[in-house]
Order: sequence, then structure tokens, then C-alpha cells
Amino acid sequence: MRLRASIAIVTGAIALRLAIGVGFANYDTLYSLVWGQQLARGQTPSYKLPLAPTPHPLLEALGVILAPLGAAATIAIVVALAYLSLAALGYLVYRLGTSWFSWPVGLAATALILSRYEVLSYGVRAYVDIPYVVLVLIALAIETRRRRAGWPVIALLDLAGLLRPEAWLFAGIYWLYLWRGSSLNERVRLGALVALAPILWACSDLLVTGKPLWSLTNTRATAKTLHRATGIANVPYYGARRLGEVLGPDGLFAAGLGGALALWLTRSRALLGALAALAALVALALVASSGLPIQDRYVFLIAALGAIFGGAGLFGWRSLERDHPRRRLWQGASIVIVLVIGASIAWQVPRFDKTFDSSRPADQSLGAQQRIQADLVSLVSSHAITERCGRISVPYATPVPLLALYLHTGPAEIVVAQVNHGTYLQAANHAVYLQYQLDRHELARSGGIPPGFRLVAGNRSWHVYSNCG
Repeated sequence: MRLRASIAIVTGAIALRLAIGVGFANYDTLYSLVWGQQLARGQTPSYKLPLAPTPHPLLEALGVILAPLGAAATIAIVVALAYLSLAALGYLVYRLGTSWFSWPVGLAATALILSRYEVLSYGVRAYVDIPYVVLVLIALAIETRRRRAGWPVIALLDLAGLLRPEAWLFAGIYWLYLWRGSSLNERVRLGALVALAPILWACSDLLVTGKPLWSLTNTRATAKTLHRATGIANVPYYGARRLGEVLGPDGLFAAGLGGALALWLTRSRALLGALAALAALVALALVASSGLPIQDRYVFLIAALGAIFGGAGLFGWRSLERDHPRRRLWQGASIVIVLVIGASIAWQVPRFDKTFDSSRPADQSLGAQQRIQADLVSLVSSHAITERCGRISVPYATPVPLLALYLHTGPAEIVVAQVNHGTYLQAANHAVYLQYQLDRHELARSGGIPPGFRLVAGNRSWHVYSNCG
């Protein structure tokens, strides 16, 4: 079984890579890799920077491991892991759909989740959210196969909890579920395992910043700076909106109708998935109430479970007896879902074309973003951008972690400001800024090319200025 799963995931990853053709590390992931690189050099990670993302201890540990291989190999491995995570997501959705209902449900669920624009977009950019969902789904698959599995489930949730804090809640709920029927010794041991992830995260923050809740407070501040929606009052609207953006109208309709039918007519099969989705909703509400942003990638777990129920909406009727009085009703509902999915194709295709077609100059084209990163790396490789002339200055924060990774320096050494002496990097045109940005307000804060600097190198995406002779 494990061999077949491994073959399926590797094959799926290769197929996705060939089909999509784009893959690079995003701003948040690059920062974690840079911080891991700093740790490998015995330096303290530079958390306290403007617009620095939330630290993810597990990803930083990966950065430490990969640091000796160099920046290019590190990025290549991270992108490969990103595609493997996408394929694993599809496989796990299939396994859970098959275990809870039937293999056609599993296949339909995989098709739903791997055809979602946001899932693929974030996946190919190596965001931590897809690996996080994969770890949670593995834990759910273990519990599905063997109820009250115990420590293996919590251990996986611990790993997930070093990527996203919502897993702490899942581990705590599962520990309470195991409470009945467990000995005092088992409760203590499992409780200690549940506490491991939040303790490790807090200790990491404490050692680096002197503040055990740095990740929480810094993420709050960044959410405010970037004008992100947050707060418990915004959960009903923005939570539903984000889920609709991820699943799409067709996926949301399939998930809602399929979930309702599954809970009504096959409750015992649907109950575990429904409880998992409820826990994920509660976690989203807690995240928002803590002052953290309500983003589309934060609902990926709910979307994955929703895809399974969407698959149930299409084929869950197969779980009913042939003479069941509601079987034809469910079959009729599945036809409606097919029609809705078919009608949505005309809406979905242009979004995929805009994002994944590398030949398009669209503002949100991932191919354009990858080219911009590649052009930046080429200037580092040609030594047009170096620290030999002094500090490196950039007009906005987005290039900072990539430059730090390839220059093997701390991100604090690359400043978002004008300098009197050194190297200044400027976007070659306004389109580059639009295609490669973190904060739309940043360009207005840029002071432009510093006085006395002259153009020394450039390409289609970037111009390099220097005043060191």
C-alpha cells in the first residue's frame, strides 16, 4: 500500500509539473529558508524586519538542512517538495473519499481539489499551507483506518503544528477524544505530546526575539499594515467568501449539497469528515479572533474536506442499496452538480490561462513572476549585485529574501530605502512592480534612484545602479 501510494504521488507530481510548467518559492517561504540559512551559519534569524512574514519552525528546519547545498539546489528541492505536496493532497483526498464512501467519490474529490485555481496557484509557489493540509489529512487517514490510533495521529498534528497553529487545536480535541478509556499514564504522555508543538514554537520565538508570542504579535502587525481582514466578526462573511474563492461556485455548491445528502442518508460514513470540517471552521474563527488575517489559503483544509463531500454529491448514492427510496433523489442531485460544474468551466478557464500561461504579461501571471525572480538571480550570478560596494538597497520589500538567500547574507543587510553608497536595485518598469509585489502601497513609499548612482547592469526586469566606481 505504501509503495503504491509513493508511486502514485511521485507520478502525480511529475504530471502536475509537466502540465503547469511553473514553480518557484514565494516570499514567506524564502524568508524561512533564509532564516534557516542564518541558523546554519550560527547567526540569529532576522525576524524583526518590516513586513517579515510569520516564522514557520518546521520550514526553517528544512532551511537548515538544505543550507549546505546552496541557494539554487535549495529552491529546486523546495519546488519539488511543493509539487509532491500537491500530488499527496490529491492522493489523500482520494483515499479518504474512497474509505468513507467509494472509489468514484475519491476520484471525483481528487479532480475537484486539483482543479481549483487557488490550490494550484499557492501550491506551485511552495506555500506551507499545502504541506500543512497534507499532514492533517494523513492524520485523518490513520484515524479512519484505525480508530483511536493515538500517538501517531498526534505526532503528525505536531508536525503540522510547526507549520500552522490551527493543528494545536486539532491535537487538543483529539486528546480529549482519547481521554475516555485511557489510563492516567497515557493521558499524561499524550498530553505532553499535544503540548510539544506550541512549546517548540514559543521557545523558538523566545530564543530569537526574547518574546514567546512574537509570531502572533508580528503577524497581527503585518495584517494591519497590509490592510487584511481579521476579527471574529468578519469570519461569517470573509470565511465564506474565501472558501467560495478556493472551491469556486461549482465546488462550493457540490460540497454543500453533497455534504447535506451524505449526512442525511449515510451519516455513519460522513460523520468523521463532517467533524473534521467543523473543527477546521472553529480553528479559522479562533485564528481570526486572535487578530490574524482571514486569507484564502487558511481555508484549504476546509476546501479539501469539502471536495470529498463534493465527490460524495456526485457518486455518494452508490453507497445506498439499490432499492433505497432516496437513491434516485441523490442521483438527480448529482446530475444537477454535473450541470453546475459544466457551466463553471467557462468562468474557470480564463483564470487558469491568466495565471499559468507563462507567455502572458498579465499582472498575476505566475510565469511572469518566475521570470522576474530568474532575472534577479541572474544579476546576482553575474556579480552585478554584490555587497562589495556596500549595502544593497531595493525600492520595496519583495526582492529582499531572494537576494539574501542567493547572496548568503542576512535580510537585514538589504534595506528598503535609499543609501548614500552601495548598490541600488530598481524595477525595470512599472509592470514588474505590479507582477512582483507584496504590498500595493510600497511603490508610493519608494524614493526613487539615489543621487549620484549610475546604471551598471540590467535586464528585462531589473536595473542595477551603483556609486562605487
